[in-house]
Amino acid sequence: MSRRVRIGVVGGGVVGSLVAAGLAERDDVEVICCERSAQGMQIDAGTGLNIGPNGVKALRHFLPEVAESLVAASLPWSEWTVALTDSTPLARFELDQLADNPGLRIGWAALNTRLRASAGAAIRYGTDVIAAGQDGDSPFIDLRVDSGETHRIDDLDLLIAADGRYSVVRESLLASDTTEYTDVALLRLLCPAPADCPIDDYGQWFNGPNRLLAFRIPGDRVYCAGAFPLPGDGTLTDAMKDPLAISALFIPPSGQVSPAVRFLLDAILGSGGRLHWARLQERATRLVGASRVVLAGDAAHPMLPTLGQGATQSIEDACVLLDEIRHALAGGGALQDVPAQFAARRQQRIDFVTGFSRDATDTMRAGADPVAGTARKLEPAFLSKLQQLYRDVPRPR
Repeated sequence: MSRRVRIGVVGGGVVGSLVAAGLAERDDVEVICCERSAQGMQIDAGTGLNIGPNGVKALRHFLPEVAESLVAASLPWSEWTVALTDSTPLARFELDQLADNPGLRIGWAALNTRLRASAGAAIRYGTDVIAAGQDGDSPFIDLRVDSGETHRIDDLDLLIAADGRYSVVRESLLASDTTEYTDVALLRLLCPAPADCPIDDYGQWFNGPNRLLAFRIPGDRVYCAGAFPLPGDGTLTDAMKDPLAISALFIPPSGQVSPAVRFLLDAILGSGGRLHWARLQERATRLVGASRVVLAGDAAHPMLPTLGQGATQSIEDACVLLDEIRHALAGGGALQDVPAQFAARRQQRIDFVTGFSRDATDTMRAGADPVAGTARKLEPAFLSKLQQLYRDVPRPR
């Protein structure tokens, strides 16, 4: 009897879990999914996320049971409102007019828990991939486990790099790309949602280019993200991280803010400075790493988060990867061709989403006018792109 096909997956996040879940019932494939964190260590990192309608739609085509599991664990994302922090309304996008189904609102920990449960025993927790390489035509990965021991897994038929925007596989096999930082800082926090909480579905509030974004997630919590342009050389100083200084960025000259904004500013002031910080950044798209090596998710295309497509595009990636692997195993192609086939199906879509996300960041740049910028987003050109984003999802072969 010939040996089973061996597929290595680096990272047990969205892509890794979904690919492992889609292959879990096959007896002709050995999936080795390496996840750095220990089992059960699902950390929110101050983060909730919205999965776009396109992610839900794609999952229903390829992994319908997983899709319904996520729907059951989430709140629906049905609308997107934009206003000034003083409560002046600017826009309302109703997703039932732009998409074929709602999106989802969920916490990162809940998302990871559901997805990893669907992958079962394929995930090896506490396993850190420290390097990757090629032995002839066959990729290998070097691991370090919790005990400190290191060893190599080689003779892989396919290696999937799904280890995030700081991908070890990408750095090991490709020339290092420059990270493109924007002049926008991002803070994140999760806070309790009391009974009278004014936050529900996805909302944005602007004071000049300074933007608050928030929505409720399951478990009576609110996810909040604040963004503001960085002055000068783009350095985020400790003084800028002070909750009082942050709060001042979102208060208009009138001093009056809406109840939703007041709630969010109180949450920031009450955080004790325990906020999660980042700087908006992106990197060139790389979908093929080497022979029999494919990159997916943030490892392949770290993009600006403005349209909430990071995890959503990881879902689309996983669906197409799974489809190509299934096609090859069924005799419709060769497994070594999966990276090129995956890239052929995903490149144009990723280019569109990354470019659209970049363009949509215009209202968050220094000197931006959110009133004029939001008005442009109500024009047919932008709305048409939103429909393309939410409806034009990959389908099975």
